[in-house]
Amino acid sequence: MSDERRDRKVIALAPMPPEKLAYALARYSRSPDSIENSLKWVHAHSSEKFWEQFYFAYGHGSIADLGHVTICFENISELAAIRLEDEPLWDGQAKSSRYQNFAAAGCYVPGDIANTEIEADYRGILGSLYNIYRLLKDPIRTYLTERTPRPDSMKPADYDRTIGARTYDVIRYLLPLAANTNVGQVVSIRTLEKQMTRFLSSQLPELLGIGEDLKDACARTPSSTWADLQEEPSKNLEAMAPTLARYTNPNDYQSAVYRDVLRHVKGLLKKSGLDDPESWKSHDQLVDLLEPHAPLDEVVTTFVYRVSQAPYRLLLEWVKGWSESDKQAVINAAIKSRGPHDDLAKEFRSGYAFIFDVLMDIGGWRDMHRHRRCQQVQQNFTTVHGYDVPPLLASAGVEKEYRQAMDAVRQDIERLRTNHQEAALYAIPFGFRVRCLFKMDFAEVEYISKLRSGVKGHWSYRTVAWEMKQQMLTRHPYLGSLIEATSPDVEDSLTR
Repeated sequence: MSDERRDRKVIALAPMPPEKLAYALARYSRSPDSIENSLKWVHAHSSEKFWEQFYFAYGHGSIADLGHVTICFENISELAAIRLEDEPLWDGQAKSSRYQNFAAAGCYVPGDIANTEIEADYRGILGSLYNIYRLLKDPIRTYLTERTPRPDSMKPADYDRTIGARTYDVIRYLLPLAANTNVGQVVSIRTLEKQMTRFLSSQLPELLGIGEDLKDACARTPSSTWADLQEEPSKNLEAMAPTLARYTNPNDYQSAVYRDVLRHVKGLLKKSGLDDPESWKSHDQLVDLLEPHAPLDEVVTTFVYRVSQAPYRLLLEWVKGWSESDKQAVINAAIKSRGPHDDLAKEFRSGYAFIFDVLMDIGGWRDMHRHRRCQQVQQNFTTVHGYDVPPLLASAGVEKEYRQAMDAVRQDIERLRTNHQEAALYAIPFGFRVRCLFKMDFAEVEYISKLRSGVKGHWSYRTVAWEMKQQMLTRHPYLGSLIEATSPDVEDSLTR
């Protein structure tokens, strides 16, 4: 063995409490000691004092990237799962609506409507959705089985799972945002703090409660299930992130920024007519690739977009006609509650070469939402954009039943909204459309178009990904020609 090889070491560390691991690695980077000696040092000193001084007092944020935690959330709503996944630096997965029957999972019910007429109306809406969810399952599965029989080369179990996935691809359009789900995540302590702060700053009671539960989970000893199964001693397990739990609190800026912007532009939107869906429905597009425009116009338009339901293109044309002082007033509204240590809201993340305004069903958007290498600005969930109809419903002979159910649910939701906006929000099914801005570089355009247009994907995001390529071909022919994407007309129902 050479002298060079003899001196080199690669050391894997056994699992440690995240705060102590981050302390050890932080000290390791700031001293000449080996990692073993750094671990011995940390073992003899208080990690909580270190965190209090260097992270929370001095703001050395990179320290928190060195400790990671695994946290699972069970029986939370799909809406809450979406908000958990809003972090740009996030690794995790939610329970798949493609491989599991959600009918038995139950739904979130806002606590303040318990034992009221509103609860009865709310449960009635959810009940009707799950009734049609169950009703459509067998006809669609039967149709898929008849259309695509099992080839001899495919195992029966694999065939059943694949046909089941394609079935749920259709009936998931009826799942409400209230549907219960599970989420597992592995994140750094820094990401966890940002996530916890967002939830503690939320106006939605469920999210606020999850934020409090997160603080509690960080302060308690973690689950010992794996250690018990391994017959390893678990009595010495330490709390996962007690200092984080003690110091993480609601953030005034996060609580106020969109409310401040909405207050400023609400009257302007009304005066312009852009708060009326009839003014922009004829301009709706599945995918709209915007031309480059001035940074100030982009930031202002993005904020207005965030608190409205209108297409970005129309809002941009409107904002371009403003005076500089009017544009600056929106920016001032967006930062007036900002504290000295607050990051700017994500609407300020501008300057990306490719901006796509996408209008698609919530279920398909959930898959697009997983992409982290782009900036996403989502408008609020609503029913004003209508709903999508899976093409397969007509072939299976059940489109009429689906449309009747969605039309009735839409009317019920709008009635419910007059009495309880929160309940109306949770009752919205995945089939209704949501508008979202995707800002990215070319590498991400290429990646999304190629990945999401593949035959094993859902036709909803396949169509969006294909349209992204088509718009690139029109606007940037050479770059568009570099993108390998599969037309949604190409199908292979048995590819998983």
